[in-house]
Amino acid sequence: MVDKDQQGLIEAEEDTEQKSEEPHLYHVLLLNDDYTTMDFVVQILEQVFHKNPVEATSIMLKVHKEGVGLCGTYTREIAETKVMLVHSKAAEAGFPLKATMEKA
Repeated sequence: MVDKDQQGLIEAEEDTEQKSEEPHLYHVLLLNDDYTTMDFVVQILEQVFHKNPVEATSIMLKVHKEGVGLCGTYTREIAETKVMLVHSKAAEAGFPLKATMEKA
């Protein structure tokens, strides 16, 4: 048998569990273009997405051959920040490289 104090605690825990849900995740994708160099794409993947040289090269080749490559999956705010970083670094370097995000 559960006393009143314990029953209230159990109900409060159930309410908290129902209200807290996992945040939506988003894929960040790089898009191919005819002007951005492969070296710059690898540099972006290493600096912005913290990929090692082998992973960065693999993703860059996928972007080059298939037109798009997955850089990572993040919460909305982090994905938005990564997309903005790619765009600002590309603009600074004079490249038209684009990144986008889509719900995972």
